[in-house]
Amino acid sequence: MRRRLPALAAVTTTLVLLLAGCSGEGGGTDADGTIRLSFQSLAWQKESVDANKQLVREWNAVNPDVQVDYVQGSWDNVHDQLLTSFEGGEAPDIIHDASDDLADFAYGGYLADLRTLLPDRLTEDIPQQSWATTTFDDGVYGVPFLQEPKVLIANKKILESSGVRIPTPEKPWSWPEFRQVTAELTKKGTYGVAWPLKEPVSVTLNLGLSAGGQLFHRGADGKVAIRSGEGDQVMPGTVRDQVNSDRSAARSALGMGGSDTLPGFFGGKYAMVPLGFSYRQQVVEQAPEGFEWTVLPTPAGSGGLAQGVSPQTLSVAEDSPHKKEAARFIDFLLRPPNMVRLARGDWMLPTGTEALADPALHTEKNGWATGTALARSLRPAPAQSVRGYPEWKDKVATPALQEYYSGAIDTEELRKRLVDDGNRVLARYQR
Repeated sequence: MRRRLPALAAVTTTLVLLLAGCSGEGGGTDADGTIRLSFQSLAWQKESVDANKQLVREWNAVNPDVQVDYVQGSWDNVHDQLLTSFEGGEAPDIIHDASDDLADFAYGGYLADLRTLLPDRLTEDIPQQSWATTTFDDGVYGVPFLQEPKVLIANKKILESSGVRIPTPEKPWSWPEFRQVTAELTKKGTYGVAWPLKEPVSVTLNLGLSAGGQLFHRGADGKVAIRSGEGDQVMPGTVRDQVNSDRSAARSALGMGGSDTLPGFFGGKYAMVPLGFSYRQQVVEQAPEGFEWTVLPTPAGSGGLAQGVSPQTLSVAEDSPHKKEAARFIDFLLRPPNMVRLARGDWMLPTGTEALADPALHTEKNGWATGTALARSLRPAPAQSVRGYPEWKDKVATPALQEYYSGAIDTEELRKRLVDDGNRVLARYQR
């Protein structure tokens, strides 16, 4: 998941990158023959930054002939910053990004195909469904290593006092049951749920998989077409009904980001908030003393608990003259114990099978066990490798979904915009 830094921190990070100059440029070799690799990390939470820097120090201590320089990047501007560095021949050797940002770089020839560079240990430890998020045509252009499911973070006292059935990963709520529960939880001064949908597209597509939604369909010729079926309407239809018919979802939350909902959640205004798994850290740090909360799975449909994810990735620049050494560092960084450290630092789930089995990720405290139980249901985000998706998202889907959730347009108008207008956008990229 991409996270946004506060504006001042983002500006500071950008200045650091600009001032660093050649420190972000890969392929360095010292006068004594020492290979020097640059690793641009997008870690931003203190625990995560500390874990990454410590792992770099551990590598450098035992690899005097291949030294790694840590470079701090920012999620806020990573795409444009990387594009500029690629075109200027100054890309980092090792690149931290997200799988949904890789397509243009992979097709543009900026990233190395990792198939012959990675050891069997690593390729066999990460499930194929995760590798699918970084595979474009026949090449693999990133190692997916952290992933983040959506979960329901709930006010435990409100939930338990209501008498509603508490869902588990083994027996989750269905979408109709979820709608009914949020209506029951809605009382004077409290909404059953707050949906932070300032950026509505990814959550709509990703949670839509649980009801069999797909929206993007690739034909035998490799071209993608947008089609809207019944499964694609379940999740957005539920949210729209909660907001406009049941009044069990806070209308004001539709324009919020995830963090914006937390004060209201802590104050009892919302019984539940669907958020990314890593938001648990903010809950732990910001919740008032005595506040009780729990982590629940999102609703299930015909597709079970399936939901789409875009894992965080590590890639190697095609222009790096030291691809093998860069791949060796990635292998070190993602050894199971190290992957667990990175996951805990970011409050996310590792993709690696061995790391995911670590007992530290299966504790009930802070909902780790619930999130880990969802890992087997995670799938590549529906638009993972679709050329033209960013334009469709920004120009078509975002405004259409915002109007739909607010009640300004109906289901047929939403379908027309997403499908008809969307296919015209994709057609320009598939000539």
